[in-house]
Amino acid sequence: MAELSSAPVLSTPDDHLFEAAAQAETKSTLSHDALRTTYEIPRTAAEIRQGGWTRVALQFPDHMLVDAPRVVEELRQELETTSAGDSTDETPKRSWRICILADTSYSACCVDEIAAEHANADVVVHYGRTCLSPTSRLPVIYVYTSQELDHEAVVAQFTKEFGDKDTKVVIMADLTYQNHVEPISNALREQGYSKIVATEVIRDPAGVIPNRRIAGDPIDEELLKSHSLFHISDPPASLLLALQSRFASLHVLSVPSPSSPTLDNPTFRTAGLLRRRFARVLTLASAGVVGILVNTLSVSNYLSSIDLLRKKIAEAGKKSYTVVVGKLNPAKLANFAEIEGWVVVGCWESGLIEEDAGYWRPVITPFEMEVALMGEEVRVWGGEWWGGIEKLKLEDGVPKKEEEEEEANKDTQERNATAEDGAEEDVDEDESLPPVFDLRTGKLVSHSRPMQLATRSASQTQKVNGEDGPRTSDALVKRAAGELATINGVASPGAEYLRSQRTWQGLGSDFNEEASTAIEEGRSGIARGYHVGEERARH
Repeated sequence: MAELSSAPVLSTPDDHLFEAAAQAETKSTLSHDALRTTYEIPRTAAEIRQGGWTRVALQFPDHMLVDAPRVVEELRQELETTSAGDSTDETPKRSWRICILADTSYSACCVDEIAAEHANADVVVHYGRTCLSPTSRLPVIYVYTSQELDHEAVVAQFTKEFGDKDTKVVIMADLTYQNHVEPISNALREQGYSKIVATEVIRDPAGVIPNRRIAGDPIDEELLKSHSLFHISDPPASLLLALQSRFASLHVLSVPSPSSPTLDNPTFRTAGLLRRRFARVLTLASAGVVGILVNTLSVSNYLSSIDLLRKKIAEAGKKSYTVVVGKLNPAKLANFAEIEGWVVVGCWESGLIEEDAGYWRPVITPFEMEVALMGEEVRVWGGEWWGGIEKLKLEDGVPKKEEEEEEANKDTQERNATAEDGAEEDVDEDESLPPVFDLRTGKLVSHSRPMQLATRSASQTQKVNGEDGPRTSDALVKRAAGELATINGVASPGAEYLRSQRTWQGLGSDFNEEASTAIEEGRSGIARGYHVGEERARH
């Protein structure tokens, strides 16, 4: 074999740039009429014209990107055709700029305002199923892309599951099948099911039924618990967990094809999942360092939710770090070995991380984090569960006014001053801060409240040394097991982990002296046509 005289060029030749795309087997198979109906081209164009928007961003889930180019052309033609009839000499014809958001920054169910703002869009058209979480900046047009369904097959599965025609059942469906709820409910009533209740879509993720309400007369929440739920299409696991405590039983109609649906009862499966979620809650209860994982930059109130979580974690004596990583995967989170557990700030659907996803540390929801921060004597795992930030509770469920917060801060400072001047100075740290008993492992955990230990030790160190001013960033706080690194006077378990436990601290850290090497000119240009070395001069 001949030896290579230089490294091979790994860029794609210009004549092969679009070869893979041309040979792709995935092509749009929808007919012209089906495309316009599924993606609701006339309604979308009408709302865009009514809003006066000219820069439009279309957000597709991955499996719908195959239809994206055709949707753009149909939508553009619809806008130009209708505007041509409305334009006059005084009102010139508009021009629209339509772009495709091919890859979402976070979960596909959320509106990607970040990518849309990069394209300087006026409005986002969101296709497919969605969590309907309130957005913070841009207006949104939702297109659910309704799917076909055989009503007779659905009715047959329903009558097979519910033989008693006096059974109380709530009919619900995924957004892509929502247009079938009312016709199926009417068909069941015609067969004698008099206590069938249909649902309709509203934008309320924190409702008793997320993003749904009972059509017609409302039903009390307690009365709703006597009903069974019949859900058309497989719901996300987060929705099942949220609904399992609000209905007598759950029944899911899977729709692998429009004419052959199958029925499943996930009631027992959700009960097992809840028990496993509680095990993760107990893991975070004894964790000392918690990562706040930001999984959205679009859902409204996400910043205030982050601040509230920081405050609650700090009050529990734990340290928190806020991390924004985009789409989640185990490899990203494994880079933060000092984090003992994560809490996700996101929408109510994306907050649930599957247990078999391979994450090294447990990842829980804000609702579960609140349970983990409770004391062992008051921690109760009830039937309720929630995945997003919509139900993140303030203290006692009532927001404090600014005056009340100031008064509470004054009381806290007075108590701390009294404690520092009193007999607690002479109390041993191990006695004043006993370890926490981990109910999951059956062991005592001494590092579950690093900030309380650091604060107490810091105040004692200052009094002994006679320091009145704030500590500098290079100060070290004495603690029972050695020294704890601080940053700007605040104890930092992350910095301590980096100082004492990390064995690799960056490129070049394993060399005592840097070796010099000759400088060579690398590639230049753009990815579609790199020039290497002297090739640039010839071109």
